[in-house]
Amino acid sequence: MIKVSLFSLCVLMFLACGNDINKSVNPRMELGFNDYWRFQLGNAEGVEKASFDDSDWRQLHLPHDWSIEGEFSPDHPATVGGGALPGGIGWYRKTFTLCDTDSVRRHVLRFDGVYMNSEVWINGTFLGKRPNGYISFEYDLTTYLRFGSRENVLAVKVSNDPQPNSRWYSGSGIYRHVWLTKTARVFIDQNETHITTPAINHKKAEVAVSTQVQNTSAQPMNLTCMISIIDPAGKQVRDEKLKIMVDVKQSYSVNVALNISDPVLWSVKNPALYTAVVKVYDEDKLIDKTENTFGIRYFEFDPANGFSLNGEPMKIRGVCNHHDLGCLGTAINTRALERQLEIMRGMGVNAIRTSHNPPAPELLDLCDKMGFLVMDEMFDMWKRAKSPYDYHLYWDEWHKRDLRDFIRRDRNHPSVILWSVGNEIPEQWDESGAEIVKELVSIVQELDTTRAITVGCNPPKPDNKIVSAGVLDLVGFNYDLANYESFPQVFPDKCFIATETTSALATRGHYEFPSDTLYRWPMRWDIPFSRENGEHTISAYDQVSTPWGSTHEEAWKIIKKHDYLSGMFIWTGFDYLGEPTPFGWPSRSSYFGIVDLAGFPKDSYYMYKSEWTTDTVLHIFPHWNWNEGDTVDVWCYTNVDEVELSLNGESLGTKSKTGDDLHLMWRVPYKSGILQAKGTKGGVLVMEKEIRTTGEASEIRLDADRKVISADGDDLSFITVSIRDASGNIHPDADNLVHFEIEGPGTIVGVDNGNPVSHASFKAKSMMAFHGLCLVVVQSTHETGVIRLSATSDGLKDAQIEIQTGSQMEAF
Repeated sequence: MIKVSLFSLCVLMFLACGNDINKSVNPRMELGFNDYWRFQLGNAEGVEKASFDDSDWRQLHLPHDWSIEGEFSPDHPATVGGGALPGGIGWYRKTFTLCDTDSVRRHVLRFDGVYMNSEVWINGTFLGKRPNGYISFEYDLTTYLRFGSRENVLAVKVSNDPQPNSRWYSGSGIYRHVWLTKTARVFIDQNETHITTPAINHKKAEVAVSTQVQNTSAQPMNLTCMISIIDPAGKQVRDEKLKIMVDVKQSYSVNVALNISDPVLWSVKNPALYTAVVKVYDEDKLIDKTENTFGIRYFEFDPANGFSLNGEPMKIRGVCNHHDLGCLGTAINTRALERQLEIMRGMGVNAIRTSHNPPAPELLDLCDKMGFLVMDEMFDMWKRAKSPYDYHLYWDEWHKRDLRDFIRRDRNHPSVILWSVGNEIPEQWDESGAEIVKELVSIVQELDTTRAITVGCNPPKPDNKIVSAGVLDLVGFNYDLANYESFPQVFPDKCFIATETTSALATRGHYEFPSDTLYRWPMRWDIPFSRENGEHTISAYDQVSTPWGSTHEEAWKIIKKHDYLSGMFIWTGFDYLGEPTPFGWPSRSSYFGIVDLAGFPKDSYYMYKSEWTTDTVLHIFPHWNWNEGDTVDVWCYTNVDEVELSLNGESLGTKSKTGDDLHLMWRVPYKSGILQAKGTKGGVLVMEKEIRTTGEASEIRLDADRKVISADGDDLSFITVSIRDASGNIHPDADNLVHFEIEGPGTIVGVDNGNPVSHASFKAKSMMAFHGLCLVVVQSTHETGVIRLSATSDGLKDAQIEIQTGSQMEAF
């Protein structure tokens, strides 16, 4: 299968048109269909007609989220729970042509996600509607297309109206990729391709491949089907050839079992991927070809011993994440997803929960390649509403089809080990809950029996109707930490997973004393919390959580203690737009994340890093800019044996973790100067860290996560902007407004600072620093060269950085 972006489409179209279709039909092509769309916000009459004049509409490149371009306001119908950004109705149109030789092909249009209530027309003919804003779906365009010089017009209406229809920021528009797939009229049905590994040991693995060959041509076809397995090194290790006959308008089910010797097992440490290649020939002519990556691995959830992968016991160290990408909104970008996973891996995360809906396919591809386990989740609600206009309105008509499409799409990913068919479902406390969960589990098992199934329940008591139905493989706990240790007695012979934990709260860079006082905010879940000082800030010491949740340390201490506790998914890995618990407006994003909205870690990140990785960790905080006479609590997250703290060369004592300690603390009378920590292992100094009292803010520094990116029009460089004193120390209180200018083959696509109360546009060319930091995101164009970004601010020394863009042309 050939899979390319529209950047290469013109060349491919030329090649395809240049072939004599009577001699040969090219194998399938999956073409990125993201370029040259036109967009208009607002409704209008006759837009679906091919003759409609859209010449004055905005031209853009998908994926696109129009909400992130709007202004923050508490008056938007989405409310602050939905990010305080606008929804509404938008129209997208695309005009394209196809070669005359394409008239013998089948053409399928696939949308990876449109939020929400999409309606699609081709050349004025209505193709269908899809209410779910997260599901992937497709339409067969074949019988409606025009060829040669005649133009085709796609029209897509997207309605994120009425609102609220989500409990968090949803975004609006065609926010995931669009693909046009061309095949012959006889083709392999990718939706029916399923790869399993029913028998595995370290010497041999059985790989079962099933698919369907469909014949939409006007004559029966005698064909040859070839199935090959390619190992992670690119070597073909097995193949099998079958003769098949597919009658007119019929399909043929192909099922083979192939034994692989000495398999390389997929794991989080070694995410080795095999490829199943299916080819269909008419005599010696190749007429279709598909490739599906998969992993050979086995896993088990055990009531006594928890989770194991390939026979190795392992704690699931997971995080929940919503689907927005901070300042990029929900417009999906593979590099932005990869960066999030890299940041999570840096603290030791090995699992992701797709809270609370189907993710972008690219996320699962990355998890396959990078070695993350996935809890793949389908529904946040069933028939009963959580928001007035949410998916409950479409449940009866759509839930079966959406669930089947979800399982078919994701079931070949080795990263996926858990299906979740619900989260905090209101029906868990009425009689309908048992019947619905039985139906959903049966649908999943029709299509995949190789993974465990769960639901995030709150709380999962024995009389919970979803749990007591007896069909779930794991009892999913959302919070309810007090009952983790009694789980074996309450649910004997059942498997445990903490589907959602913690809900600790923090503002990056903000500290309050004393740090060993715990707070549970808000006082009531249904009323926004108001602090006495009126500020919407929360101490970054691990001392604040929601009343239904816990601090980071409270949750991890319990999870790490017992083998039967398979693991946890923390709420959340990253801050996200919307749901600004415990506050209301002017807050517009969450405080839950271990990492803030801009991707800057909060201090709790290093607690997990010290516990979940083998890296040497010595992280001391807070900053050292206080008032003389203050008493400052100095915390240290570490995995060394002993830490000595000193202030201006004077020792404040040596400490080590004892019992179930997860941090060290010194209570220190403040004096300006240098706070230094020295960490030893076995009596040997292994790491030193120091924090200095800073002078006045003096300069800007720019640091890019990647200084060489692809010139593919999508790749990104995330540039950290720090405000520093004359000695190069980050100023912890700096809030300077920084202006950006860019030259060369790149554009600024987002700015952020991680401040949940900021109302600055994410699409501006300036941003205020927040506790000394902000972020600018630069995207490549299709040209190679050097991007030059400049940053200026009144009273500060300017900064510049260069980003190289390289060629992205692919051989085909």
